[in-house]
Amino acid sequence: MYSTPEPSPPSSSGGDANTRNARYAYLVGRLRSRQITMEEATELFNLMQATLSRTEAGRLAALAQASASRSAIPSRAIALPPPPASGGGGSDDFLLLGLLAMGAGVGLLAAMTKRMQELTPSPAPTARTDQPASSR
Repeated sequence: MYSTPEPSPPSSSGGDANTRNARYAYLVGRLRSRQITMEEATELFNLMQATLSRTEAGRLAALAQASASRSAIPSRAIALPPPPASGGGGSDDFLLLGLLAMGAGVGLLAAMTKRMQELTPSPAPTARTDQPASSR
């Protein structure tokens, strides 16, 4: 049968967003086709972690900018929302971010485990010799 040629992987040496996005798309394609190597899976996980870090840094910067603009406006004009009811003082964003990171890691682990199981030959079933042939 004819097989389609393997697309050449985008270079991971560049640091711009287009290169990262192309590399991410390539690695996800390899993961979906179950042809990903351990090195590629590690690279994909690192790309996901970097994306989460950039997103969180952007969120914190926007939050800081919003709080700075609030302090410039008189407090009588804007009513601040009440503090969260939880005693932890944290926000649900960190919980969601942690769950997303754990889900990405678990997905990669499951894909790698399945790939390893497919590559490992299963033992051939053998007939038991301790039972008589009539009871088999």
